[in-house]
Amino acid sequence: MHLLIAAAGSGRRMGAAGNKLLLQVAGRPALAWTLEAALACAAIRWIGIVGQAVDAEAVAAIIEAARPDRPVQWILGGDSRQESVSRGLEALPAEATGVLIHDGARCLVQPELLARCAAAVAAGRSVIAATPVTDTIKQVDAAGAILATPDRAGLWAAQTPQGFPVDQLRSAHARARREGWSVTDDAALFERLGLPVQVLEAPASNIKLTTPFDLTVAAAVLAARAGTGRGEPSRP
Repeated sequence: MHLLIAAAGSGRRMGAAGNKLLLQVAGRPALAWTLEAALACAAIRWIGIVGQAVDAEAVAAIIEAARPDRPVQWILGGDSRQESVSRGLEALPAEATGVLIHDGARCLVQPELLARCAAAVAAGRSVIAATPVTDTIKQVDAAGAILATPDRAGLWAAQTPQGFPVDQLRSAHARARREGWSVTDDAALFERLGLPVQVLEAPASNIKLTTPFDLTVAAAVLAARAGTGRGEPSRP
């Protein structure tokens, strides 16, 4: 299985001046934890890290420190996540038939989740990691007035990794460029095209680093894993 890590994280809501994936979490850049989990998943044979030119040197240092035992390639991204993933797809090795897309900001991803997604894609399915919604959700208007309360029984919070057959995802991105579609994740492209995508339940720890509080949570989770001997994934 081939993996693309989206690594052009903005630090705006984090209050950081640069890429939030380069912020320290438990003594290491957030992206270093993401890459380590990917390298601990035996199903992943090749990794592409897609980011912005300004971060190329810092990402190269993270790759070198990880001492990868399989190819890890830096890929220059675009002006949006959608364009960056499209460029990542163009950079995949010719033999790639299945691909996982993962947000580098989900640095607590576990190798087991990556492996489950990889197995599903290898079996011909398109999947996304997700968690059932537990809060009561309110739909509101522009003024903040409540319009409706959707039944949460059928609601899931989309996460990554998301996995797809390479040819289908490339075709979906090509159609999006032609039609001018703008989406926030790759599964939305498949939805527009009427292609099936299945959710795979992810653990609650698979959070995305968005605010300073998330850094605190991530550090606590990593400390707890270390205390149980699961802090640093072992290499295959």
